[in-house]
Amino acid sequence: MDRGTGTASQSPVPGRVPLAVVVVDGAGLVSHWSTGARRLFGPAREDAVGRPATDLLPVSGALPDEARGTEYGILPDDARGTEFGILPDDAGGTEYGIDGAYDGLGPGLESSLDGRASYPAAGRARLTAPGSERIDVLWWAYPLVGPGPEKLLVLAADAGSLRAEGVPEGDPQERIAPGFALHTDLPGADELARGLPAILPSMSVGESARIVSQVLELGYPVLEFSRHDRVPVTADWGVPRRAERKARREEAARAAAAGLPAPRRAPDDADGDADDDAADLEHAAVREHLEFLNEVSGRIGSSLDLSRTIVEVSRAVVPRFTDVAGTYLREQVVAGEGFPEGPPDTTTMWHRVALEHTDEPGRWDDVVPVGESMPFPAHTPFFQCMTSGQPVLVPRITEEMGNAIASQFEKRDIRPLITDRSMLVVPLKARNVVLGFMILLRHRERPVFNDMDRVTGAELAARAGLVLDNARMYTHQESVAETLQDSMLPHIEPRMPGCDIATRYLPGTLLGRVGGDWFDSVKLPGSRTALVVGDVMGHGLNSAAMMGQLRTAVQTMAALDLPPAQLLRNLDDLAQRLGEHYLATCLYAVYDPIANELELANAGHIPPVLVRAEDGRSELLELPTGAPIGVGGVPFESVRVPMAPGDRLVMCTDGLVEVRGEDIGVGLATLCESAAHPAASMDAACDTIIRSLNTAGGRKDDVALLMARLNGIAPEDVARWSVAPEPAEVPRVRALVRDQLTRWGLAALAPTAELLAGELVANAVRHARTRTVEVRLVRSGTLVCEVEDDDQRLPTLLSAGPGDEFGRGLRVVSALASEWGTSRTGSGKTVWCELALPRR
Repeated sequence: MDRGTGTASQSPVPGRVPLAVVVVDGAGLVSHWSTGARRLFGPAREDAVGRPATDLLPVSGALPDEARGTEYGILPDDARGTEFGILPDDAGGTEYGIDGAYDGLGPGLESSLDGRASYPAAGRARLTAPGSERIDVLWWAYPLVGPGPEKLLVLAADAGSLRAEGVPEGDPQERIAPGFALHTDLPGADELARGLPAILPSMSVGESARIVSQVLELGYPVLEFSRHDRVPVTADWGVPRRAERKARREEAARAAAAGLPAPRRAPDDADGDADDDAADLEHAAVREHLEFLNEVSGRIGSSLDLSRTIVEVSRAVVPRFTDVAGTYLREQVVAGEGFPEGPPDTTTMWHRVALEHTDEPGRWDDVVPVGESMPFPAHTPFFQCMTSGQPVLVPRITEEMGNAIASQFEKRDIRPLITDRSMLVVPLKARNVVLGFMILLRHRERPVFNDMDRVTGAELAARAGLVLDNARMYTHQESVAETLQDSMLPHIEPRMPGCDIATRYLPGTLLGRVGGDWFDSVKLPGSRTALVVGDVMGHGLNSAAMMGQLRTAVQTMAALDLPPAQLLRNLDDLAQRLGEHYLATCLYAVYDPIANELELANAGHIPPVLVRAEDGRSELLELPTGAPIGVGGVPFESVRVPMAPGDRLVMCTDGLVEVRGEDIGVGLATLCESAAHPAASMDAACDTIIRSLNTAGGRKDDVALLMARLNGIAPEDVARWSVAPEPAEVPRVRALVRDQLTRWGLAALAPTAELLAGELVANAVRHARTRTVEVRLVRSGTLVCEVEDDDQRLPTLLSAGPGDEFGRGLRVVSALASEWGTSRTGSGKTVWCELALPRR
C-alpha cells in the first residue's frame, strides 16, 4: 500500500503490507491458507488446510487491563488522540499503544473464530516465533454470511515490514493501529474496490463478489497513524523481493564476467527465493487462468443465435484448456422451448450439439456424431454432474470406467478415445437449473486436470451457461413471437374469383418480431373480393393483440357486405369502444370482377399503387385520406375506379416505404417504379419490390405487402335471366341452367346445379314482392349460382318435421353445395351457392 495522509503538510511515507489471508469455514476449519500466512505463522498450506483455525492462529493470551481497548482498534471514551487504537501520551509508555509483552492475538479473534462475533474486529499484538525475535502482527477479522462455506476472513500483516520500508524505529508515526473505514471515504475508492478481489483466494466470480461486498460494507481495512491520518491496506505480492532477486542475479552475472567471486547472500535468501519462486508460480498460474477466462468471455456470446453460441462455447476451450470438448444440452433447450422443469434423471435425453477436438479429422465423428440423443445412467460421472450441478474431476479414466462409459454406445467402441485420459465434466447452469454439460478430455501427454482447472472449468461453465440461457430465451421468445404472428396473419388463397393474389410479411428486425401490420382477403357475394391492408401503430404484443381484434372485425363486417366507407366507420366506432389507446390505419377495397370496378376507402393509410396492364404505367391512386381508425368523429369516403383485365393493385404498410431521415415521397416513388417492373409471376413481382426498397437491412418496422392482379371475369362466363315470381318459372330456370352448363362443357354438374337453382328460385318466388327475380350463373374458379329478390329478410335453416310442407329447401342447398350464403343488397337480398368445377 501507499500511505496517503489527511493533511496536506504531511509528506507521504511509502509502505506496502505483505498480507496473510486465512479463510475459515462454518466448522472452524481452515479452507484457505495463503503463502503470506505460511510466512507469518509457520505451517505450510498442506498442513494448515482442513485443521481447526484455533490450532494454527495463536489466539491465547490477553492484553493487560490498562490497554485492553486497543484489541479491537477502539479505545475507551476517555482516551485522547484517536478512536482507532492510539493511546494517550501517558498510556503505559509503549510505542504501539500496547502495554507490555504478551503472547497471542487476543480474545477478539478468538470470539470471531468461535462465531460469537457478528461485527468485524481488528487488533495488534506481538507473537513469539520459535527461534526468532518477537513478531509485531496487525490483524483484521471479517465475519461472512451467505450460502457459501466461508464464514470468517482473517487478514494479518507483519508491522515490521512497514519499518523495513523506511519508517525509522521510534518515530512517532510508527504508532499504528489497524482499523476500518468506508472505502468511499478513501482516495482512489474505485481502485481499492477493484483491487480487493486480488487478496482473496481463488473462487468463483459470484462467491468473490459476495465476500467483497461484505468487506466493503463492514469497512475497508486501514492503518491508523492518527485521528485524521489513515491509509488503506493493499496487498504486496512480493514485487520488491522479485526485483531484489533480479538485481542479485544481475550483480552475480557481472561478478562472474569480471572473474570476481559471487556476492555473499544472507542465510535466509535461499529459502526466501524458494518461497517467492513458489508464490510467483502460483500467482502466474492464477493470472494465466484469469486471462483464459477473460479471453473466453470475449469470444462467446457474440450472437443470440443458439446454434452459433453452442459452437463458440465449444471452440473457446480447444486447444488451450482441453483437447476434446463435447457439449450436451437438454431436449427443451435444443427445441427452443420453455425453461426445463424438474431435475434431470436417468430418462432425460441429452442432445450432443457440438464436438471440438485436436485429433485427426473424422476420428470422433463416426463414434460420437453431433446430433445424437442419449440418456446417461446413474453410475456415470455425467449423471453425477447433471444432478449435483457441480464439476466432476476424473484425473485418469481407468479401464473399468472406460468400459462403463463405452456401454452407452451401441455397436461403437469409444474406449480407445477416452481410456487413460484426464476428464473434467462441468455443468452448464442458469438460474440453478442444469441446461446441459460439457465433457472435457486431455490427451495422455498433457498434465491431468487439477483443482485449479476444476475451478476454472466451473467458472467457464457458469459464464457459458448464462450465455446459452440468453440465447435459449431469445430463441424461445422469437419462436413464440413468430407463432403468434403467423397465427394472426391469414392464409390467403392465391386465386380468388377474377383475381390472383400474392402477399409478403416481414417482421421488424430492430423493434421486435411482433407487430400490428396485417393483410387479408375476404370472399364476398357476387364473385367479388375484399382486399384489406392495415397497420396498428406501435410494436409488441399489445399492438399484435389490437391487430387481431381489428382484423376479426373487418372479416365479420366484410361478410355482411358493408360498403367500404361504412365498414371503416363501424371499425372506427369499434376501436373506440374497445377502450384501447391505439390508432390504426386501414385501406379497404372491394373488387367486382364482373363489372371490372374497384371501390376503395382509406383510413389514414398510404395510398395504393395501380399498375395498368395496357402500357405498364404505375400511379398512386388519389383517395380521400381519412383519419386513422380510433380518432373518432371523422367521415370516410369511398371512390370507384374502373379496372381493365390484367391491372395490378399494390397495397402495403408504411414500413415498406419509410426510411429514417428521408421523405416518405421517395419511398412511394420507388414503390411505383418497382411495382411497374415486369415479372414472371406475382411472387417474383413482390420480391422485386422488397429488394428495390432494401428492406432487408436495418429495417425497424414490420412490413405487410399485398399484390392483386385483377383479371376480371369475361362476359361469356356470366349468364343472367330475369324470371317472374311464379312457381311455373322454377322448371324453366332448371332448364336454362342445364342448357347453359352444357354449352360451357359442364354437363356433369347439371343435375346438381339445376336442383340447387330450382330450390333458390322457389324460395325467392315464395317471398318476392316485385315482378321479377334475377338469376345469375357465373363460371370462374368455381360455379356460382345467385338469386336476387326484393325481400330484405334473410332465409335461415329450419328444422322440418316429417309432416312439414316447408323448411327443407335450404337444407338441400346446404347438403349439396360446397358453400352457400346470403347478403342484403340495396333493394333486397341475394342468396347464393357454389359448386366446385370438375378437374380436367
